[in-house]
Amino acid sequence: MKKFLFAVTTLCVLTGFAAADIQSPPGSHYTSTRKLGRAISNIIYGVVEIPEQIVRKSDSYGRKAGWTYGAVDGTNRVFRRLGYGFYELFTFTCPTYRGTFKPPYEKCGQDNRIEMNVHEGLSEFPPELGFESYYSHTRTQKF
Repeated sequence: MKKFLFAVTTLCVLTGFAAADIQSPPGSHYTSTRKLGRAISNIIYGVVEIPEQIVRKSDSYGRKAGWTYGAVDGTNRVFRRLGYGFYELFTFTCPTYRGTFKPPYEKCGQDNRIEMNVHEGLSEFPPELGFESYYSHTRTQKF
């Protein structure tokens, strides 16, 4: 009887591991509705890239570079976002990128493709402006 209970318990545990593996496939988060949302946000909010790049380039290279290089780079990103936005808007029902609904821009290698790096290339959705903060602006007090 103990061997039978041990075998049933082992079988249940192994079945649980197998079922957990197939519950959420890697591409399950990328659906046609997400692709449509990404297209609309790239078309509407892609313009946010201009002030975002001005701020980022100012932080990295100085104010003059921010207002010149950042503005030009931001405008370039706006046009890329518009292009991808309209492409994904017209093809949102079709899994166009390698048979999935993932974004068509990849990590940049030697062939200058569009990057997924937020700081140097396009992310999946346009950046947000406003009162968001990635850094702590408060001082810790020592007693």
